Amino acid sequence: MTLQDPGLLRMEALIGGSWIARPDLAVYNPATAEVIGSVPDCTGAETDAAITAAQDAMSTWKQVDHATRADLLMGWHDLMLAHKGDLGRILSAEQGKPLAEAEGEIAYGASFVRWFAEESRRINGKIIPVPGKKLMALREPVGVAAIITPWNFPNAMITRKVAPALAAGCTVVIKPSELTPFSAIALGVLAERAGIPAGVINIVTGLPTEIGKALTQSPTVRKLSFTGSTRVGAMLAGQCAPTLKRLSLELGGNAPFVVFDDADLDAAVDGAMLSKFRNGGQTCVCANRILVQAGVYERFIDKLTARVDALSVGPGDAGHSDIGPMINAAARAKINAHVDDAIAKGARQVSRKRDLAAQYADPVVLRDASLDMRLASEETFGPVAPIFRFETEAQALDIANGTPFGLAAYFYTTDMARAFRFAEALEFGLVGLNTGAVSNAEAPFGGVKFSGLGREGAQEGIDEYLSTKAFHIGGI
Repeated sequence: MTLQDPGLLRMEALIGGSWIARPDLAVYNPATAEVIGSVPDCTGAETDAAITAAQDAMSTWKQVDHATRADLLMGWHDLMLAHKGDLGRILSAEQGKPLAEAEGEIAYGASFVRWFAEESRRINGKIIPVPGKKLMALREPVGVAAIITPWNFPNAMITRKVAPALAAGCTVVIKPSELTPFSAIALGVLAERAGIPAGVINIVTGLPTEIGKALTQSPTVRKLSFTGSTRVGAMLAGQCAPTLKRLSLELGGNAPFVVFDDADLDAAVDGAMLSKFRNGGQTCVCANRILVQAGVYERFIDKLTARVDALSVGPGDAGHSDIGPMINAAARAKINAHVDDAIAKGARQVSRKRDLAAQYADPVVLRDASLDMRLASEETFGPVAPIFRFETEAQALDIANGTPFGLAAYFYTTDMARAFRFAEALEFGLVGLNTGAVSNAEAPFGGVKFSGLGREGAQEGIDEYLSTKAFHIGGI
């Protein structure tokens, strides 16, 4: 990997402004299995040191005026965009997604920094009129925030959490995935260059058990934000319960993608390609169950299959690749198990079969999917598009809502009465009508049911890092 600015590929943890180098854990390129570099496996004691550094920095950072915080965040944002090429190359090397998509993630991640830089100027309390005294509601930073991020969006999942925390006046301890730590570290390098003070951003690399225990048990950490599986999210919530931390949990999904008979089929196929195959299907909001009404079932399958057959699979740094490698062998094994189970229960693969190297997953279209298949109830997290047939709107709604998860849902129709009726009946935190994209900095992002708590993005995103103090003034 050749970078214009080699200083961005740093292999160290960041604690209180000091960089800690220790080659404990190797980081691999999923396309080649080659070692990119190594990072420290931070101990519980080092995590405690990062928490202390964040708490020490908090005393001054929360006093920094909103305009100055905004300027520092905008400086960070500008450096991200100025180094988009290098950041994209680092991300593609450690995560596997195609380079163009990786650079798109850098721009997407930077958009949250800009949004929350601007939102920091709009943190306002209020005066509440009551007889005989003055009553103010003051907005204050929650405190030190622990940020635990996944491997599938190693840049954007950090900026979406850290930017509102900093804008609100909180300091952070970031624990990135041990599979993709270099994107997080590069953001730490740029934060230093932007002038964000030492201790405001701390990055502890390594395996999750010891670090997670230190973060969840510390009474100094007042907020935890986590993106990952429902199983791990529930475990972290339990660990945080004794210290009553505020939680933001963006957890698993099982998104339905519903196509009605009256839909614009070409637009629906475009949306399915975007939602299902972005990042090789390794997204929490990707279409997991594609439900197509009987009247357009065959035509939709034909159109989608033609598009899937045209996808190019290969290394992230190959200019022609649409889908890169899956993150690891466990991910590939789950994808293959879902496909094998579906075919054993009556599904049929209609997309072409490819002779791919072991690190890749074949993008697959399966027709005649049924509810007894594993992929109907489990998140596949890969480039597999199962097509379910439905007859009526009521049936589609029952299938769509028939999951304990409630993150994202999509549907395509030109009937506006149905559009509002169906959207309101869907039990999901994010709903897309005639679009396959449901995330941007201006919109609240998050789920219901087993898909988590809290929201990221929009005004709601900064509210997660603010507490309200009622200030009663008598004798006036």
